[in-house]
Amino acid sequence: MTAAPQFTTLGCRLNAYETEAMKAMTAEAGLEGTVIVNTCAVTAEAVRKARQEIRRLRREHPTARLIVTGCAAQTEPETFATMDEVDAVIGNAEKMRPETWRDLAAGLIGDCEPVRVDDIMSVSETAGHLIDGFGTRSRAYVQVQNGCDHRCTFCIIPYGRGNSRSVPAGVIVEQIKRLTDRGYNEVVLTGVDLTSWGADLPARPRLGDLVLRILRLVPDLPRLRISSIDSIEADEALMQAIATESRLMPHLHLSLQHGDNLILKRMKRRHAREDAIRFTEEARKLRPDITFGADLIAGFPTETDAHFENTLKLVEECNLTWLHVFPYSPRQGTPAARMPQVDGRTIKARAARLRAAGEARVQGHLAAQVGRTHRVLMESDTIGRTEQFAEVIFATPQNESTIVTARIRGTDGTRLSA
Repeated sequence: MTAAPQFTTLGCRLNAYETEAMKAMTAEAGLEGTVIVNTCAVTAEAVRKARQEIRRLRREHPTARLIVTGCAAQTEPETFATMDEVDAVIGNAEKMRPETWRDLAAGLIGDCEPVRVDDIMSVSETAGHLIDGFGTRSRAYVQVQNGCDHRCTFCIIPYGRGNSRSVPAGVIVEQIKRLTDRGYNEVVLTGVDLTSWGADLPARPRLGDLVLRILRLVPDLPRLRISSIDSIEADEALMQAIATESRLMPHLHLSLQHGDNLILKRMKRRHAREDAIRFTEEARKLRPDITFGADLIAGFPTETDAHFENTLKLVEECNLTWLHVFPYSPRQGTPAARMPQVDGRTIKARAARLRAAGEARVQGHLAAQVGRTHRVLMESDTIGRTEQFAEVIFATPQNESTIVTARIRGTDGTRLSA
């Protein structure tokens, strides 16, 4: 293997962002001969895949030091510490500290201290690692928030990420200015619970305040995009931005999770199905071209056929286009794991039905774009994204990282062609 550490990233965009920070810190520390696995804990399947990946990497790199970090390492460090393939386990807070990687390079973490995982709930500092240029050459991701103060009954993530903490607006704006000066045409705001941004800052600003501030103070930024939000926490300023700011992209990914009110209550969610429908209707009135994605869970404990049908109906009622479907799996330590479970085959079948509904919605959305003109951000010379995040394939190469105006000629059901 090469001298520089090799990284494997599992899970969310935030994990990928933090891997970029770790690359910079390990380079500065002079760490060599190391394989680092940044794990995900969102489902039991994610943890299983992490263990599988660790075994594969050990076979490929039998003499390297193998370090495990990320959410699964934080929530169940003993699972990985007891694996013969693993040399050290590093927590989520520790992985973002330069001294951790200096200690690894000096051999201070390993045999004598195989596990360095502290109480994530005690972490109070903001997510301080700002990375200029993570993403494609055209799109950069900016982490503005980390952690979550909510305790949904199915979710292990707060125990992997800690409580919510925000990056101050001034720091975020300065980073986005640098990214814009370097030629990035789109910035995506990302975090664990994005709509909680600002609650721990002086004057308690809201996400909408941040969005409006960025667009006002960085006038040369062509496109600003928001990642996943909790729609019940959308504030008035955010709705104003949706209505008035053309540089805010008309695509929102919603943390809905389910379409039945009883199941939502058992999930300890803060919204009802009527709230989700009302939000999407209001946003669509403010911005008719807006599209919505959503996270949806199939087979939550106690879910009946009637409960599940309400989730299927919600896809239509909210006009959801891009679905992330999660078959429920119990996470040890969460209240939902102690509830009556749904049969695994039933969960799998329901998840398949939800995915099929999502695919049908995507096909309908794409078909409606044929003949229309879109502004497309080029991610390579032949692939770009519309403002609504649909992928576009170009027959004629374009300049990478530019925004081009293109007439849509057709679709294959999964992407557009121009």
